[in-house]
Amino acid sequence: MLLEAGNTTSVAPKKRQRAATIIARQDRISIWALPILYLVIIGIGFLFTFFDIFDINVSFIQTCIQIVPHCDPVTAGKYLGLPVLLNLVGYVAGSLILSPLADRYGRRDLLVITLILTGIGSLYTAFVGDYTNFIIARTITGIGIGADLALVNTYLNEIAPGQGRVKYTAFIFIMSSLGAFLGIWLGLYLTTPATPFPLGLPFAIAGPQFEFGWRVMYIAGALLAAIGLLFRFQLPESPRWLVSRGRLSEADRVVTAMEKYASARLPSLPPVPANLPVLPRSEQGSYIDILGNSLYLKRTILILVIWLVGYISVYSIAAGLTTLLAALQYPPPEAGLIAATGTFGFIACAVTAYLLGEKMERKYWLLLAGVLTLLGGIIIALSDKSFGIAALGSIILFFGFNIWIPMTYTWSTENYPTRARATGFALVDGIGHIGGGVGVTFIASVTVKIGPLATFVLIGGFLLAAAGLAQFGTATRQKRLDEVSP
Repeated sequence: MLLEAGNTTSVAPKKRQRAATIIARQDRISIWALPILYLVIIGIGFLFTFFDIFDINVSFIQTCIQIVPHCDPVTAGKYLGLPVLLNLVGYVAGSLILSPLADRYGRRDLLVITLILTGIGSLYTAFVGDYTNFIIARTITGIGIGADLALVNTYLNEIAPGQGRVKYTAFIFIMSSLGAFLGIWLGLYLTTPATPFPLGLPFAIAGPQFEFGWRVMYIAGALLAAIGLLFRFQLPESPRWLVSRGRLSEADRVVTAMEKYASARLPSLPPVPANLPVLPRSEQGSYIDILGNSLYLKRTILILVIWLVGYISVYSIAAGLTTLLAALQYPPPEAGLIAATGTFGFIACAVTAYLLGEKMERKYWLLLAGVLTLLGGIIIALSDKSFGIAALGSIILFFGFNIWIPMTYTWSTENYPTRARATGFALVDGIGHIGGGVGVTFIASVTVKIGPLATFVLIGGFLLAAAGLAQFGTATRQKRLDEVSP
């Protein structure tokens, strides 16, 4: 992990020992050892990211009617797939291009760049005049978001204590759930007409005099990105990354600050262990470093397939639930309200992951997620248009597919070494997003033909299949990062 090329002098071993000591000092800290404000700063960026992912869910019907000739609520579904697919292609491009730069030049600076890109993309979306430009704008936004997802999870897992990597990923996910909640409910308020409850939102404001609510949503997204960007400059660099680049004095300063912060909140810090972690020699952290290593190649193939299959379910619901329900003859305001109600399940799952995420191995959580997603979808399908039953199903559905996300985020980053952690996550999560785009396009095209029950069984089945594959993966709970991924 150090930059020294050889071990022929006494200098290199001393530096390697110093590097190992810095990592061991950080690993012995059992709590979040930076100001809580830093978690909030990271969370604000993720709040925007998930606002952007979910804002299309309800608002796209109004968007489609405005920018696509002859589009209506029933046919909107066939226009949803392409912008979602190319948005996710942008995810792939952004993560694969920008994330390796974070392994080379640092986590924090790239976190700033990714949020700039997403903000620009959201602002561009707000002012598009046709379907083509809408697709281009969503692609640009996706480039920033794809890299941001990889870098935030990488950074967080390198800073968080070993016993709390899921916990603090879930804390950020609570912010994500608030972004999703805001995106869907704001879409319901701004882009659907006032309709008596439970067929819609009685105080919604869309109508002949207000047909640009979807544009307001993307402007709001750009403002959220700007706020997150201002705060990200305060983040320290990852000490693990600094060590991996041989910048030991800087890493020592960050870890010393972490020790000072933790010491003020704990009776005492445990001693630095006598057996220091064995740090590997310097490698560049490139794709070749991962794909040319049999251990990481096998992990990459497995985790990539899991993301590809799982994201079919995730994005079919996150980006397409309202449109799918509208295609199944639900009035758009009611379809939007059912989807919006589901966000309460999103918030509940984020809190559950924060409180209980470390109680069970990551891959076992994925099985639970698949079962709940399937159950929630079946309840909606069998609700016979009863709003109360459909809303209950939506809450379970959102709890299920969202509990899958922080566990898989954490597990994916744990499966790669510090020298290539952002690159590895970019490979599996970035390319995995293609599954989401293809899945949304495919499921939207067959929904009317196969009906509600088969549609939701199909959606839940993909996530359950991904969870089954995860059982062949490695266990990572409460292990040091260098132990899981040397």
